Amino acid sequence: MGRALAAGTVTALALTGCLGPAGSARVASADASGDGTLRIGLILDNTGRQNFLNAPQLAAAQLAVKDINAAGGHKGKPVELLPETISTDTAAQAKALVAAKADVVIGPTDSSRAPAAIDVLSNAKVALISPANSASGLSNYKSGGYYFRTAAADVAQASVLAKLAKDGGAKTLAVLHEEGDYGTDVAAAVDSAAKQSGMDTVADAEFKPGQAQQAVAAAKAANPDAVVLVARDGAQGAIAELNNAGLAGKKLVLSDGAVNQYGSGLGARALDGARGILPGVFPSAAFQADLVAVDPGLKDMTFAAETYDAVILAAVAAAAAEDDAGTSIAASLVPVSGGAAAADGQTASPAASKVCTSYKDCEDALRAGQRPDYDGQSGRISFDSHGDITQANYVVYTYGEDNMAKMSGTETASSNGG
Repeated sequence: MGRALAAGTVTALALTGCLGPAGSARVASADASGDGTLRIGLILDNTGRQNFLNAPQLAAAQLAVKDINAAGGHKGKPVELLPETISTDTAAQAKALVAAKADVVIGPTDSSRAPAAIDVLSNAKVALISPANSASGLSNYKSGGYYFRTAAADVAQASVLAKLAKDGGAKTLAVLHEEGDYGTDVAAAVDSAAKQSGMDTVADAEFKPGQAQQAVAAAKAANPDAVVLVARDGAQGAIAELNNAGLAGKKLVLSDGAVNQYGSGLGARALDGARGILPGVFPSAAFQADLVAVDPGLKDMTFAAETYDAVILAAVAAAAAEDDAGTSIAASLVPVSGGAAAADGQTASPAASKVCTSYKDCEDALRAGQRPDYDGQSGRISFDSHGDITQANYVVYTYGEDNMAKMSGTETASSNGG
């Protein structure tokens, strides 16, 4: 369940980032330069305990290519999914895919490994779409406009966390966050969202994993109606401290990185009534069945919907551009996703379009002279000027007496956390 645990932090983005898409491939006009065959590559970077995240992404990419080719492929030719490798060296994977003539690459999973891949692929003018990167700093990373993601930035969850606290009757809020970019960025966004919704943040405390005692003491002294915990590695220890202080249970709202099946790892009923969120949508039964048909041994669906949509979007972009080159795909991704990007970095009003939910439907829209707006398995996408989705979907989980989480609802937020 802890899908956010797989996303790493991005270091030193401020040193290499830019603040706008000036000269960006996302808003540039591109001349046809492809060779007629659309080739899609995968960067699978999960090893060790995160290795389970590779299978659903691979199955989803294979399913998407199967569906595209069943609908006629790209300009009548089959779309190729290049052979995959698994390695944390995303730069090496990117170089190998460039050598294999990839036009677009899907991946990586870990945000901290994205810059290395972006640097290689943007230099080669190959589009990159990550189904899992969530670090907020990647929105402004210098990619020349070749980087996109079908996963929401971490800060997008802030308004949902604040809403859950308010829905529980809270008027005052304490925010406890783990040190690091993830904790700092999301906590700041939660504070802003709380103010916008009429709540007061009476405590905002940072802690190191395993050292949450002082932060919890500060929260307890403020006597908040609710506590939002923004954490990953230090989540379990912080929850235990909050429980000891009488601030767990129904008072507690967990960020995506803190959601897990804790069970007996916490004190009895520590999380009874607590709520938390995970990004994305729960895969439909039909989509799950299609994935299992591709990989009968598949046991996890994490990032499958986002991967499937990334591949379909790439193919629709190539179809709209009538060209398979990376420059053409990058220039077409924003409009075919239903988004709109202006050259000055602002988001423009999108032109009239036809919503389509499959590659075949999008192809039909193009043949009818309409601009396709692909809304897929992960929901509405609509890329903005930074290659970010403009609407983020979340599944809400509520914990029972056994400290186990069960799906209890869904929420939607804008990509900037509002």
